[in-house]
Amino acid sequence: MKFEKTALFIDGSNFYAATRLLNMEIDYARLHQYFSEDANLIRAYYYTALPEDQEFSPLRPLIDWLDYNGFAVVSKLTREFTDPETGKKRTKGNMDMELALDMLKLAPHIDHAILFSGDGDFCRLLEDVQGMGVRVTVVSTTKTSPPMAADSLRRMADVFIEMDNIRDQIERPPRANEAVSA
Repeated sequence: MKFEKTALFIDGSNFYAATRLLNMEIDYARLHQYFSEDANLIRAYYYTALPEDQEFSPLRPLIDWLDYNGFAVVSKLTREFTDPETGKKRTKGNMDMELALDMLKLAPHIDHAILFSGDGDFCRLLEDVQGMGVRVTVVSTTKTSPPMAADSLRRMADVFIEMDNIRDQIERPPRANEAVSA
């Protein structure tokens, strides 16, 4: 529907994993433009966990760019812990709760929520937000093995957008020195 009040909710780690498996590099300016063309884009959230013990994170340039270009970046530091079963060091930095709370908070003020994630844990969130009268679109992929988009999430969404089908609209164009000669 044209000019619905819309918000984007990008689960950074899940979306990044999907783009890697599809061999895509996202141009976030193009993504922002594509999803705001026929919408009144109220907010574009990007959720990510950042390593606390690294002086420089490879995510930092992306986070800074998003911050300065119309995205609300929601982040927290990862925690390192030792897995009691294996004794191996693990990192934890799940952003699902932050994303869910923000979507529920914003739901009374929007007509359309677009979730960039394939995580089936969001099914209950979609059900609640839809119950508030919000249309929900999920952007993820089934073209990976195994599929990044949980079947339950695809079924719950009002609309499912296969990332690979919008590749031309959201992918970063190749740089001149990367172009393949014909």
